[in-house]
Amino acid sequence: MENADIAKIFEEIADLLEIKNENPFRVRSYRNAALIIGGLPESLRSVVLRDESELEDIKGIGKSIHEKIVEIIKTGKCKFHDELLKELPPGLLELLEVSGIGPKKVQLLYDKLGIKSVEELEKAARDGKLRDLPHMGEKTEEKILKAIEELKSHKGRFRISLALSYAESLIDYLKKIPGIIKVEPAGSLRRWKDTIGDVDILVACKKGAVVMERFVKYPDVKDVLAKGETKSTVMLRSNLQVDVRVVEEIAFGSALQYFTGSKPHNIAIRDRAKRMGLKISEYGVFDEKTDKWLAGRTEEDVYKAVGLPFIPPEIRENMGEIEAAEKGELPELIEVKDILGDLHVHTRESDGIHTLEEMVAYAMQKRYKYIAVTDHSKALGITHGLDEPRVLKQIKEIDRINSQLKGFRILTGTEVDIKGDGSLDLDADVLKKLDCVVGAVHSRFNMTMEDMTDRIITAMATGLVNIIAHPTGRIIAAREPYPVDMPRLMQAAKKYNVILELNSYPERLDLNDSYLRLAKDMGVMVAISTDSHNRQHMDFIGFGVHTARRGWLEKKDVLNTRPLKEVLKILKNK
Repeated sequence: MENADIAKIFEEIADLLEIKNENPFRVRSYRNAALIIGGLPESLRSVVLRDESELEDIKGIGKSIHEKIVEIIKTGKCKFHDELLKELPPGLLELLEVSGIGPKKVQLLYDKLGIKSVEELEKAARDGKLRDLPHMGEKTEEKILKAIEELKSHKGRFRISLALSYAESLIDYLKKIPGIIKVEPAGSLRRWKDTIGDVDILVACKKGAVVMERFVKYPDVKDVLAKGETKSTVMLRSNLQVDVRVVEEIAFGSALQYFTGSKPHNIAIRDRAKRMGLKISEYGVFDEKTDKWLAGRTEEDVYKAVGLPFIPPEIRENMGEIEAAEKGELPELIEVKDILGDLHVHTRESDGIHTLEEMVAYAMQKRYKYIAVTDHSKALGITHGLDEPRVLKQIKEIDRINSQLKGFRILTGTEVDIKGDGSLDLDADVLKKLDCVVGAVHSRFNMTMEDMTDRIITAMATGLVNIIAHPTGRIIAAREPYPVDMPRLMQAAKKYNVILELNSYPERLDLNDSYLRLAKDMGVMVAISTDSHNRQHMDFIGFGVHTARRGWLEKKDVLNTRPLKEVLKILKNK
């Protein structure tokens, strides 16, 4: 049972309790637990097996949650969760996967119309039965039908953070098998796509049958779909399909290149090889006439055989990378080690879990040089957003802590709401006192593209905003991006010296790779931040960096790869 599975159970408990209209504080405790567990860097299974008492060190999780974690890890189930599931129709949880449908709305739909599945919801919307319910109408029906179609399109796909979590645990398991030489993920996971359909894992060893026997007995396997001596396929309990292939060490590089993809990239490479009198397969690079094996032990050897330097997996999409490689113009892609600070983090002053001091301590532990504390502004009431007096109070507290620090700086900041008309949620006099103002859209997502774009550009034009957070507002597999004219937005960002955020939170990864490539081409600077709501979320930075690599970003393209003095200069250049 992985952290993601445990977090999901607690999230479902919170949803079920809210549908039942239980105490909101009890609901929040389970939601917070899910949030914290999902961001933990270490497997809770490992913690419990080592010493259950270490769970007490995890801030924000009480005794009751501790006990349930232990129960889940030891039994694979949670009795309280099972009891709640028995009380309500199972399809109610599935309704929550529809964008715009929350627990309160699920309760309304169930109580008034007896709706207990996505199929029933879709039929009711098509029959016009929702429009007479409180706070609904024809437009709501249309939105729900659109959201259901979006849900169907994402069905069977996993956010990369979940897929990676499952893959890493399985890889650790495989590495312990005697005779294993190498184990690597392949496919879209290795290319760091934002969603993954299935996981491919490549193994180098001499005894494939032994690997396959151990693989199908992995504790998290639900079904064995196929089993052979060199390839087997299983379905995990999470319904994630995993393929494991075994190859000889001499062919590991060529197999890794082949199974990493993408398909268009591989086709282009094979075509290039053919023009050179070569052929490429998962077994190696061969002379087409003599069938002599030429290369394949490493990926570098494969690319060298066709006259190219190594091409990083993230950009293998046949989107100009081969032409760039031919010319010696491949970008020097950004790396995690290049990040010197985080410019979007929250504390418990708004909706974060940890204190300011705790967030700072964790950032310093990561050897960062700075962070920007950007708690929500007052308009977002659900987050306990800060009004002007509380912002001023926080500035004083940050100044006090900064006076005690050496080699590290806390930047004063806010994640200020951009209202529907483009105005900002805090007074200009207060915003001018801050080091880093992050502007964000959190409401009225249904505006036209022109109006939404005007809204954000109006905020930029105030001269008060430094960074635009999660610029398209998407939540992967849950909420589609709001309509925004990105080329026009980027032109404005360049005009007003505004930085666009790449939000590293795995549910967002916003900007996506295509827009990042556009930002690079247009000369718009990007900040890679985590939007951390607990200290462990700062570890999400890797998801942002790999997404940036997919967008061809280099160290020079990213604000927070720069030293503090330079960052402050850029932020103040308004």
